[in-house]
Amino acid sequence: MSRVFDRPSLLRRLSPWFSGFDGPLAFAVFVLACAGLLVMYSSGFDHGSRFEDHGRNMLIAGFILFVVAQIPPQRLMTLAVPLYVVGVTLLIAVAIFGISKKGARRWLSLGVTIQPSEILKIAMPLMLAWWFQKREGQLRVLDFLVAGVLLAVPVGLIMKQPDLGTALLVLAAGLSVIFFAGLSWKLVAPPLILGVIGVALLVLNEPELCAKGVDWPLLHDYQQQRICTLLDPTRDPLGKGFHIIQGMIAIGSGGFWGKGFMQGTQTHLEFIPERTTDFIFAAFSEEFGLFGNLLLIATFLFLVLRALVIALEAPTVFTRLLAAAMAMIFFCYAFVNMGMVSGILPVVGVPLPFISYGGTAMITLGLGLGILMSVAKSKRLVQS
Repeated sequence: MSRVFDRPSLLRRLSPWFSGFDGPLAFAVFVLACAGLLVMYSSGFDHGSRFEDHGRNMLIAGFILFVVAQIPPQRLMTLAVPLYVVGVTLLIAVAIFGISKKGARRWLSLGVTIQPSEILKIAMPLMLAWWFQKREGQLRVLDFLVAGVLLAVPVGLIMKQPDLGTALLVLAAGLSVIFFAGLSWKLVAPPLILGVIGVALLVLNEPELCAKGVDWPLLHDYQQQRICTLLDPTRDPLGKGFHIIQGMIAIGSGGFWGKGFMQGTQTHLEFIPERTTDFIFAAFSEEFGLFGNLLLIATFLFLVLRALVIALEAPTVFTRLLAAAMAMIFFCYAFVNMGMVSGILPVVGVPLPFISYGGTAMITLGLGLGILMSVAKSKRLVQS
């Protein structure tokens, strides 16, 4: 009889905190984190404490993941509107009296320096998922128009800073929610077709459009130069085209198996610019080759597909749309970063998830994963 009153073991008491975690998703994140630490040790060997700071940022993101995973999706839904309003308010504050660095006004000093646009990477899908949850069963064209306005306001403010990379990520997160909410393909197809036609015309008329003195509407001069550099990096090989050219050289020189850990010449002779942040994929490719790249891409695809499965099995409209948006955020992060380093997309300053150095981005990723874990846990609770 005395065994009935025995105190449960520590493992038994902690198990409810971890019982809702999605194992396959956690495994994918663990593999990416290990890859990130490995390549950061090599590429950041002479960057002071970059490796230690990267590990610390991962631990902080892991703690945030664990905390957010314990918050029920219903509680997350109550945070949607306040977080969105705070985020947009801070973006307006940045436009009025923000801190300017290197020609961009993206930061705000509130005792500590923050970048409010990062908040919208999570607040935007939260807000739109909340909106469509409220309109469940009675969706009209007007509801999609309102969602479009809710998305356009922060995206416009972020582009004005200017910060094209973050604007694209926020836009992708918001559009994914709108699409998964039931937007008709008849409305999606025309912009896609026009976009393809526009890219084709841009490529065909590149010499005329990229000639000196030609200004493009709606784009800043540096954004225009990035697109022109993408189309022809050799236009300015020692200037604006240097990043793309060195990135492609590093990727190609890795061959199939790579040069080996700590053996990347482009990396260690400092030819790769921003080799611990935006262009760390080039350093990874040089040392681990095509084989390593295929494994890395496969892991990212597995993470995204697992997130989509969680979204598919989610019990409510809010959780389904939110999980799907998180999946698209991770996809866009990886696709845009690898694309810009490989020379198929303009350089826009988007980090590679769990691989690139950066505290703010790592915290955002931790929040996104925590939300996915929360949705997965709510699914299990409903099933049980």
